Amino acid sequence: MLSARLAFALDQGLLSLPGGRLCVFGARGGDDLSALGDVQVVQGMRPEVEALQARGIDVVTEPSGGFAAALVVLPRARVLARDLIAQAVGLVGQGPVWVDGQKTDGADSLIRDLRRRGRVEPVIAKAHGKLFCFRGADLADWRAAPTRLDTGMFTAPGVFSADGVDRASALLAAHLGDGIKGIVVDLGAGWGYLAGELSQRPAITQLHLVEADHAALACARLNISDPRAQFHWADATTFMLKGGADHVVMNPPFHTGRAADPSLGRAFITASARLLKPAGQMWMVANRHLPYEGELAERFIKFTDLSSDPAFKVIHAERPRRKPH
Repeated sequence: MLSARLAFALDQGLLSLPGGRLCVFGARGGDDLSALGDVQVVQGMRPEVEALQARGIDVVTEPSGGFAAALVVLPRARVLARDLIAQAVGLVGQGPVWVDGQKTDGADSLIRDLRRRGRVEPVIAKAHGKLFCFRGADLADWRAAPTRLDTGMFTAPGVFSADGVDRASALLAAHLGDGIKGIVVDLGAGWGYLAGELSQRPAITQLHLVEADHAALACARLNISDPRAQFHWADATTFMLKGGADHVVMNPPFHTGRAADPSLGRAFITASARLLKPAGQMWMVANRHLPYEGELAERFIKFTDLSSDPAFKVIHAERPRRKPH
């Protein structure tokens, strides 16, 4: 959708950028940025980073250098969206900050808020979203700091379950077997709740936290000080571990944007089977309605639902199947 609105704005002469470098916050792997000239993309999701880098685009997790203008691609989380816009304004000063997002990302409410603080023009409506330009105000009060939960753990705006421990992860933690030992992978570790629970088990020799969201992993580094912990900024579906793991623990995502996408959970199941040793075990929580049983049967010799919870199933799977090469 960003590419469509950018192309329209450029064709109609509505998007005017000053000469110089452009900082783009949150561009996704498939976004066409070729018309924008010299850009640096700020992106923390590892799969998006890899897709952008494969096209030769400069991608960082924190902006560096000077910029004449900025473009913010809105995330779903409102607090994170405001933080990114504030960062962009801080980078370019009186230069233009362009903001793009779907109506479902809160574009309309942000336009109303920004009009109280400065100048918003033009506003381009196309493909169920808005592309608009903002100038003229300091938004330092929109910057968002990490949040410290009652448990003492830190989270950050926009990460999964930023307001506290989600019920599914707590349910999984309550069903983890007493025999978890050896090398353990927390696949999609988030800000480290499950890893914190696992770190209380002395029989674990290595604890690998694998997380695609750079901001979430940064929180996990603050939250987990156990010397057995190793942190991996990586796509969980392609992560490799030499020698394999004895256990994989995971609460996989099942959304792409706002749309349910069970293929993500299936990809996590496939990845867990690949990561495990021949006698390895996988522990997973998932919404009860998600159709994962076919993938589980294909990837594991045995699997059991440990939970009677009406909303979530807790799956314990054993002995990954080895497909012939």
